[in-house]
Amino acid sequence: MLKEYLITAFLSLLPVSELRGAIPYAFAVGIPLPVAYFYCVFFNALVGPIAFIFLTFFHKLFYKWKFYANLFDKLVTRARNKVHVYVEKYGMFGIYCFVAIPFPLTGAWTGTLGAWILGLSKRKTLLSVLFGVITSGLIVSLIIGLGLGISIFVKQL
Repeated sequence: MLKEYLITAFLSLLPVSELRGAIPYAFAVGIPLPVAYFYCVFFNALVGPIAFIFLTFFHKLFYKWKFYANLFDKLVTRARNKVHVYVEKYGMFGIYCFVAIPFPLTGAWTGTLGAWILGLSKRKTLLSVLFGVITSGLIVSLIIGLGLGISIFVKQL
């Protein structure tokens, strides 16, 4: 069971899966839904601080590499376009809404990156992302708990 918990933590931290992948996976491998919720939310809530640490300390160093610079510029453009609309209309509540809606690429990573790009307050961003993660986790858990299906979040191979 340790392996399943480690995979769940990893999925919670990955930008492509976050809670939309981690909670359904945890539930599918036998982790009780309430435990899966709190476990996944804990790890996904770490994304905001991790992203800010990376962007603050390592970004300038890595940006010298052409591969990283090209990839980062594409991510920045996408994040700015997605997040800016929410922030322009709703302010920090927009970051919360953006992270809280469990759609692909609307999680803690993109929300934090977008807020950083727009120069928003680190403290307010982290709070907005935290509450967005809590809400997103509740939505995903509710859908799974109501039996509406893991297939909504996980593509069948």
